[in-house]
Amino acid sequence: MLGEEFKLWWIRLWSLTLKELLQLSRDGFLIIAIVYMFTLDIWLSGNVHLELHRATLIVRDADHSEVSRELIANFRYPYFKLGGEVFDEREGIWMLDRNEAIVLLDIPENFMRDLRSGRTVDVQVMVDGSNTVIGTLASNYAGRIIGEYGLDRALERIKFHPDKLETVPRVDVRVRVWYNPNQEDFWFLPISELLTVITILGLMLPAAAAVREKERGTIEQLLVSPLTPAQIMIPKVVSMTLVVIVGTAFSLFGVIKGVFGIPVKGNLGFFFLTVALYTVAVSGMGLFISTFTRNLAQVAMLVLVVAMPVVLLSGAWTPPEAMPVWLRRAIHLSPLYYFIEMSYGILLRGAGFGALWDSFLGLSLLGSISFVFGAYRFRRQFR
Repeated sequence: MLGEEFKLWWIRLWSLTLKELLQLSRDGFLIIAIVYMFTLDIWLSGNVHLELHRATLIVRDADHSEVSRELIANFRYPYFKLGGEVFDEREGIWMLDRNEAIVLLDIPENFMRDLRSGRTVDVQVMVDGSNTVIGTLASNYAGRIIGEYGLDRALERIKFHPDKLETVPRVDVRVRVWYNPNQEDFWFLPISELLTVITILGLMLPAAAAVREKERGTIEQLLVSPLTPAQIMIPKVVSMTLVVIVGTAFSLFGVIKGVFGIPVKGNLGFFFLTVALYTVAVSGMGLFISTFTRNLAQVAMLVLVVAMPVVLLSGAWTPPEAMPVWLRRAIHLSPLYYFIEMSYGILLRGAGFGALWDSFLGLSLLGSISFVFGAYRFRRQFR
């Protein structure tokens, strides 16, 4: 008798899982959104660069000498592009205000004469810092270019050839970069975007599946059937987790490895197990959202409200080391933080369970709490 009930339970679970997948396949808008997020969105993120590229440089050259022209020529492609010359500082600031330039290089009068006579010469660089990342990069690149140019002129003055630097005692720094030797941006961004997509869809899809029943009025039919709340809830989570895993596999093999050629070093079975565990964990939040909403528009709004702090506290956009101490402690409340630690560890560093057990434990604990609470709220609405 007990065996028959168990068999019936699994038959109902399987039938309702198929029903959820069939309902999702009929929702054209969600299908398009899922395909876009797992393909084109990942591809676009891989084409974004974190380096300075063609930053517009304007010049006020009050010297117009061969030496000043030589300095200007060092600001070259791909980091800078010359945006023209201005004839006074106010015009340069006006162009910075209008976002027509990022860097203003101001070379004073008698630049060549003072430099060749051995005097220190001040060169002013004004940088648009409204975009902090671009401003910091432009400032660093400009300082490095001018510094190297000044060193070359100083060596030239004392008649010391740069090739003889090898004979001078110095500290030889040898930096060895692991896991991403060439420090390619596109190794990081597509994977980061994929983890964010999994988070959003892990929240959105179970919530949408639950709310869709309310919109179509089929929830009342389920309530009068012999199904238990668990038999209504679990198929929604299982079916949407399957969709996320299939989408992740397509994105990983088709875009991340196929298009960008990013090497995957770790155990893929362990990675997909992590994806499944994380999707179930955030689906608890999705079920919780569905208990407060009555249509897909409300679900979308609440998913954004929940997803933003989860992503911000994860370190996906800002490294934890750059956060204040109190916020650095709060990142342990975000399941995405543990998911990122595990995904980068598996995919790029080839780490196994022995190196990632603490993140696995953190994700499991947070996921269990989230799922149990979401399931409790979901069951409670049927009373």
